[in-house]
Amino acid sequence: MVFTSPVFIVFFILVLLGTLINQKFFNEKTKQIFLLIASYFFYGWWDWRFCFLLLFVTGASYLTALYSKNKFAYFTGVIVPLIVLGIFKYYNFFLESLGIASTLKIILPVGISFYTFQALSYVIDVHREKISVEKDFIKLALYISFFPQLVAGPIVRAADFLPQLHEDGRKITAENFLIGIQIIAIGFFKKTVLADHLSIFVDDVFRVPVAFHWATIIFAVVSYAMQIYFDFSGYSDIAIGCAKCLGYDFSVNFNLPYISQNVTEFWRRWHISLSSWLRDYLYIPLGGNRLGKKRQLINLMITMLLGGLWHGAKWTFVFWGGLNGLALCLEKFSFKNKINLLKPLKILLTFAFISFTWIFFRAENFSDAWIIIKRIFTLQNGITQPFMWTFVALFIMIISEFAALIKAKKSKTEVKGFYPIFDLSTITGMTIFFTFVGLILGLAFTGENPFVYFQF
Repeated sequence: MVFTSPVFIVFFILVLLGTLINQKFFNEKTKQIFLLIASYFFYGWWDWRFCFLLLFVTGASYLTALYSKNKFAYFTGVIVPLIVLGIFKYYNFFLESLGIASTLKIILPVGISFYTFQALSYVIDVHREKISVEKDFIKLALYISFFPQLVAGPIVRAADFLPQLHEDGRKITAENFLIGIQIIAIGFFKKTVLADHLSIFVDDVFRVPVAFHWATIIFAVVSYAMQIYFDFSGYSDIAIGCAKCLGYDFSVNFNLPYISQNVTEFWRRWHISLSSWLRDYLYIPLGGNRLGKKRQLINLMITMLLGGLWHGAKWTFVFWGGLNGLALCLEKFSFKNKINLLKPLKILLTFAFISFTWIFFRAENFSDAWIIIKRIFTLQNGITQPFMWTFVALFIMIISEFAALIKAKKSKTEVKGFYPIFDLSTITGMTIFFTFVGLILGLAFTGENPFVYFQF
């Protein structure tokens, strides 16, 4: 059940109505049970068998967290989600890497990387006594399976979401609904109008890179940098908006990442829920920057290599993570502070590097990636195709970033994501909103195009 499909729209309307009925005639407990059933129905829409795996991970996390002070229970709570993730996502990959032919045909459950990480963070935080153990199984199950963030994030922390489930005031309100529906519309625009149109061009070039002119390939690489941003941030926006409509708050997952002046800043702005998870549950436990410069660089590389592997069972993802890790390590040396460049140039150079690394993220294999790089740097001729939607997307991205920066400067606050929210109680606000919805309906790409991060 894809967010941008008519089936999901009907599903979400029914969930809203069901939640309203529950909060009006019943209590908070029945509302949470209803949302839990709806979440499992949403997940089971892909394959009902996935629900048993989700329930197993949830049950294991619930039981082991109850006894997390016991080392064996804590170890079990950590290792079970990792084993589940390892078998379903990496079993064949590691066997093939060792030259062993696998006879198992394993279906990759959608969203497994996200809900296993949420389960892990819950058990670890309980063990560290950062949060209290959740004795209500329904609440914990809803935290792990809540449908807006279930299949492609953001990775919600138990410390952020479980307290909301203990508040009776978390209800559907007109204010939350009007804000949430606008955030959802922004997500739809990013995904169906921008990302999906860009994907047509990107897929053509990356499918047969040897056929295209070097300038067209550069356009395709830049287009993919924007496609994955609009696609994934669009999904996050829809997830955040859906949760907001239901009365729950998720943190912003993207904070204008392409205005970053270096790679370190980029990873503070890109997929914030993952990068902060890797920092708190991998980089810092490895020692972070507490054990000297050499160990810090090793910890950074391990974190980014595993972060790359998290994205998919392919060596191209690991190499992509390694490139980012290498850049982060280089930025830790003092010479970076001696380079005095204009801010726009720093932003441009960072965007160019990040776009270059996306080649390995998007290419089917190393062979295609090297062909793309070789054709760019040797100025090879081929099919020339200046794609209009690349210019449109780039223009919209730059304008929205300027608007966010100007708004933050006027309010004397830092940029922390950006949603142009209007007051829908006014004629002006309603006019702008419905004009925007009309643009989405008129310009949306109508072909089947799943979200990029569904595969992870």
